[in-house]
Amino acid sequence: MTPSLKKFGLVAAGAVAGVLVSVGLSAVAQRDSRPNNLPLDELRQFSDVFGAIKSYYVEPVEDKKLIEEAISGMVAGLDPHSSYLDADAFKELQAGTQGEFGGLGIEVGSEDGFVKVVSPIEDTPAARAGIKSGDLIIKIDDKSTKGLQLNDAVKLMRGKPKSSVVLTVLRKGEGKPLVFTLVRDVIKVQSVRSKVLDNGVGYLRITQFQEHTVENMVKQLQALYKEGPLKSLILDLRNDPGGVLHGAVGVSAAFLPARTLVVSTDGRTQDAQRKYLADPADYLRGRGEDVLGKLPAGVKTVPMVVLVNGGSASASEIVAGALQDHKRAQVLGTQTFGKGSVQTILPLGNSAAVKLTTARYFTPSGRSIQAKGVTPDWIVEETADGESNVGRMRESDLRRHLSNPKESEDADPVQEKVLERAVERGGVKGAEKVIANQAERKPVEFGSAEDFQLQQALNLLRGQPVQTLKKDEVAGAESTKVSAKVPSKVGAPAN
Repeated sequence: MTPSLKKFGLVAAGAVAGVLVSVGLSAVAQRDSRPNNLPLDELRQFSDVFGAIKSYYVEPVEDKKLIEEAISGMVAGLDPHSSYLDADAFKELQAGTQGEFGGLGIEVGSEDGFVKVVSPIEDTPAARAGIKSGDLIIKIDDKSTKGLQLNDAVKLMRGKPKSSVVLTVLRKGEGKPLVFTLVRDVIKVQSVRSKVLDNGVGYLRITQFQEHTVENMVKQLQALYKEGPLKSLILDLRNDPGGVLHGAVGVSAAFLPARTLVVSTDGRTQDAQRKYLADPADYLRGRGEDVLGKLPAGVKTVPMVVLVNGGSASASEIVAGALQDHKRAQVLGTQTFGKGSVQTILPLGNSAAVKLTTARYFTPSGRSIQAKGVTPDWIVEETADGESNVGRMRESDLRRHLSNPKESEDADPVQEKVLERAVERGGVKGAEKVIANQAERKPVEFGSAEDFQLQQALNLLRGQPVQTLKKDEVAGAESTKVSAKVPSKVGAPAN
């Protein structure tokens, strides 16, 4: 999932709207970061350009605007997830970590100079109106978004609840722009939901990692166990764009032994080089009692499957990677987004801030997720035909994305194979048809009886055949519909 991330009114994004900042607001550098040697020649050049604009530009421009635009461009030129946050954007970021903000409920980024929808948030005006992942927003009311700064586009879409805004979007497979009239609302993101499925299988869905996600998860798990001991648990992280780092550590700690390594980070500075453990010191941040102490004992040992897809990013990849590396859970779904970098919020003296990429993170086994993602133990598409994720944006698609220091940045092999088969069947038009069909697809309702991946997870937990594509057969498989052998025990992948 993406270019200049910024989550619609939420925690923090990066170049890809929706892929949230991995480190929360507490991760603030308190040291003097001023350089010892200023690049005088370059500063003179900057001064010359500044003076030329002030003297000769066709209209007068305020000094503040020029300086802020220069800062914004300097930071945005680093990588997709670093950005300058003016006072308004900084307030939005702070509000978003609390799980409540005003607007339409869209995670947005930028692509080809336009605003791109990364994902509509569940049960919001955008989702109800039919806005889809991948839509390019070309107009907001009567204003073109071409060349518009992402922060400015977000401001245009925000407004008082019950007021309306018109979005004009381009969608692959549609011959003309689509026009949506949306009514703004107060967006309250319920980050954790749960229910008991048939035969004592618990279903826990986390849509975003916020300040109170760990506490909310504990309440949901307590409610699940009130109905009786769980035989198994499905943790759904699909389309979870991430959030605050301590939330990911806390969720992982709920299922892992005490003081188990969850994730490590590595950067240029000493405070960017550290390990995060399943320990209250790393997920409570000195606040309140250890809520994980209230969890039912069975949570630590209940058989688990983690569901992921191309919309699972950042903090959700940390959780999936940790549970996978420690063999605490089987991961089922499609290749995740691949955001393996950490952003730190550095407040400035004028109520603004800089969101700066300060480190890469690594799973307990030392894997880097950056521009690659987590490869599921069981590769299962969102639909039986395997075409649901064709054309989905990932970290490796973003301009200036950080490289992976350990592994190659492979594209999603399943989707490449799907397109290859489409070309074999119908040439270029065959592939174009597959892509066009995405516009007609009804979004999957996660957790429903029609949820194909969920049904395969249930099959896995029951020891029944899973309709999947095995990792070692991806390159040469003729179909994504491959029946796996029945596992010898629950949670063991078939080969």
